[in-house]
Amino acid sequence: MSIIENFVPFSVIICLAGGVICSAVKGETARRLSVTIISLVVIMNAFVLGYTLKLGHEFVYVMGKFPAPWGNELRAGCLEGLIAMFFSIIMLLSVIGGIRGQNDDIAKDRLNLYFVMINLMLSSLMALVYTNDLFTAYVFVEINTMAACALIMIRNNGHTLVAATKYMIMSTLGSGLLLIGISMLYSITGQLLMPDIKKAVEALSAGENYAIPLTVVIGLLGVSLAIKSALFPFHSWLPEAYGFSTASSAAILSSLVSKGYIFLLIKIFYRVIGLNVMVGHKITNILFVFGIIAMIVGSVTAIRQTDVRHLIAYSSIAQIGYIYMGMGLGSTAGMVAAIFHIMSHSATKSMLFIAQRGLVEVSNGSKDFSDLKGSGYRNRLAGIAFTVGAFSMVGIPLLAGFTSKVYFAEAAITAVNTKMWIAMITLAISTILNAIYFIRASISVYTPRNMNYRDVNYRPSNASNIALVCFIVLNFFLGVLSYPIAHTIEIGLEFFK
Repeated sequence: MSIIENFVPFSVIICLAGGVICSAVKGETARRLSVTIISLVVIMNAFVLGYTLKLGHEFVYVMGKFPAPWGNELRAGCLEGLIAMFFSIIMLLSVIGGIRGQNDDIAKDRLNLYFVMINLMLSSLMALVYTNDLFTAYVFVEINTMAACALIMIRNNGHTLVAATKYMIMSTLGSGLLLIGISMLYSITGQLLMPDIKKAVEALSAGENYAIPLTVVIGLLGVSLAIKSALFPFHSWLPEAYGFSTASSAAILSSLVSKGYIFLLIKIFYRVIGLNVMVGHKITNILFVFGIIAMIVGSVTAIRQTDVRHLIAYSSIAQIGYIYMGMGLGSTAGMVAAIFHIMSHSATKSMLFIAQRGLVEVSNGSKDFSDLKGSGYRNRLAGIAFTVGAFSMVGIPLLAGFTSKVYFAEAAITAVNTKMWIAMITLAISTILNAIYFIRASISVYTPRNMNYRDVNYRPSNASNIALVCFIVLNFFLGVLSYPIAHTIEIGLEFFK
């Protein structure tokens, strides 16, 4: 066994250990430790990605060398390595970019607890990406839920407590349905490892005796993860959770938490149930319909917002709809587009939340667009980053969002006639709606008003500036050099089968 194969469990274990250590040290020490750990996880996952690409196939790491059913497994292919590396990069940039917000919004005696949750969040994301065991996935879904709730409420004001309560109610509902689905699946297959479940499901789907139980299980798994990833109409918790959290928390929640659940659902599509079975049970059609609705509803609601945080938050509803629309096409091209958009949206939305914090800081703390006028001149790098993110969401060429929409359009063309026309028309309408509210926001930021306002005590955060520059570069990288990434995704999906 290559030492690189050990990086897969290490990327989970080192974060869990970091969470324990952070609970016993002071806030600044916990922050330095967390940044170091996240950086190590980025490096380890980069090695895993390179190793699996060179290997040409996936590998399985058996925890404790105990075979099923006593032990569980972690599985790594080029897709898992790519997503794990990308998630850890976004986590690192989000934490670094939001340092000033952490200091301002979190009580000093709670700062170390914040980084306990950051480490637990990253460990759960790594586990969801790499796990080959459905029950282990459920355990880390719960860890993810608790960490996300704590990241919302750490700010400790009335808004965040309400937002955390809404999140916990919806997320607990999703977790309960997921547990019921896993329990039912275990009762009819007797397996928990994903490949073993898939073999049993294929045998069961060939007959008619288990058609109804299998349909119920597929429905429970799909609905549970749709709830947890805030697919319309299960999105009621999202605007407040994103809108009232710290900049780092909002960036992490919008970019990583919901995407981790969606990636788990994609693994279930391919490695647990089988894509052909999902298509045969019409689950993809249901996801397609709700994805289409979310694309329109999220954009229309975003147009009505005057608070920059709520505009970015409601935009996420539409972008999650894009991902489910791609999955709902039920084709490899649709899945490639959906996974690429997971990466595109993660890089862009994190940048927008970090950038808006910089704009708000030079606008007397106001989040209203009327007060943000001229803020792009007062904090130039934040203004540039916000504009790049906004243009990416609209779909301006050379940016990540444009490439995502091209992949969605290509996938839609290869779909059946009904889905093709619905997807293409909705893409066009959604793009127009995106342009209305994001270009309006960018114009507002650069409208020459309050130009004489200067806070003599304000100094741009070097950490935030570094993160924003990295986000801008990453966005252009995804937009210009998308082919090798999309090709890696396609190869990884072949490994999933």
